[in-house]
Amino acid sequence: MVSKGPDKTQPHAGTLLSRRSFVIGAPLVLAACQSSGVGGGVATVGLHNQPDLPGEDFDYASAYAATTDYDFKIPAIPYKNFDRKYWRQVVDYDTRERPGTIIVDPYSKFLYWTLPGGKALRYGIGVGRAGFAWSGDAKVRVKRVWPIWRPPREMIARNPALEKYWKDGYPRGPRNPLGARALDLWQGSVDTLYRIHGTKQPESIGRSVSSGCIRMWNQDILDLFKRVPTHTKVVVLSKAPETS
Repeated sequence: MVSKGPDKTQPHAGTLLSRRSFVIGAPLVLAACQSSGVGGGVATVGLHNQPDLPGEDFDYASAYAATTDYDFKIPAIPYKNFDRKYWRQVVDYDTRERPGTIIVDPYSKFLYWTLPGGKALRYGIGVGRAGFAWSGDAKVRVKRVWPIWRPPREMIARNPALEKYWKDGYPRGPRNPLGARALDLWQGSVDTLYRIHGTKQPESIGRSVSSGCIRMWNQDILDLFKRVPTHTKVVVLSKAPETS
């Protein structure tokens, strides 16, 4: 889901978030959408105090349970209704990219966060439908907590009913198209307007349905958000990886 425009509004009344809590690593003016790293250990890349990596005995029921985050209630993910390949897990992954890189494979509907030793933490994702997909290299420039969503003019042109969200944006919360967190992707000083973000539509994971952005289950974007720092490199593949 593409998001555009400065995020100027304040949190909902009753929440305890400060403005600094909502935006991490942002510029002054915001633009808009230790073990070996094997499962069960602590990753040797990324932020300090991040969650343990999922191992063989990982508690998926707890990982995908309903939770409350900054006074917002996040529904449980019916993860057993989805192919197990889309569950958060550590996998073997061969890449020339450095550990700590995010690699998005829109063809297999996976996001990989690369780890040392030929491993990666893999998440299931939803991606852009035909004609809306984006590929290339970028960096995580801004990390946003419960972001406001503003549809870009191109989207409003296709759906004029969205005009009402242009000025103030769609309010923060579980019904917001960007979900609980967003990672804004920039190329140098240019905002690509593409995001890695949560979703209010868990059934969209594993499908090509969005307007170009990379969507994740809210519980998964919360997990990724705790691991990756700003300036993390993001690679969105332009062709399907070769299989042996």
